[in-house]
Amino acid sequence: MKIGELTPTSRAVNVRAKVGSKSEVRSIASGKNGASHTVCDALIGDETGCIYLTLWDDNITKVKEGETISIGNGYVTLFKGSMRLNIGRYGTLETAKEALTCEVNTQNNLSSKVYEQQRRPFRGRGFSGRRGGARQRRY
Repeated sequence: MKIGELTPTSRAVNVRAKVGSKSEVRSIASGKNGASHTVCDALIGDETGCIYLTLWDDNITKVKEGETISIGNGYVTLFKGSMRLNIGRYGTLETAKEALTCEVNTQNNLSSKVYEQQRRPFRGRGFSGRRGGARQRRY
């Protein structure tokens, strides 16, 4: 798959791309348990386009500017309306065995296009209509 073929709903993305640049590493706190994590964005691309790749914790040190990387089982999300490529729990990130010789197409930056985010449907939890969800028993 090529970078230019990615859409906001792309899943199971396997791509090889060259790292153009990396942003500053930021520290954020997780909302669930308050644990501190580091995050960084890297602009990656090929001859068809480029996109921001979100890197977390240990993956930040695996990526160096100018290198070619291979991403396996990645996925695309919308962050503040712009596309981001993510690796996730089940994805892989490694230095590619073969370097890309092409020039990165920065004119087609998929992350610079703004998309309208779709609201996720509410799945519910079996609301019974009564406060607290407890059913009254009839004897």
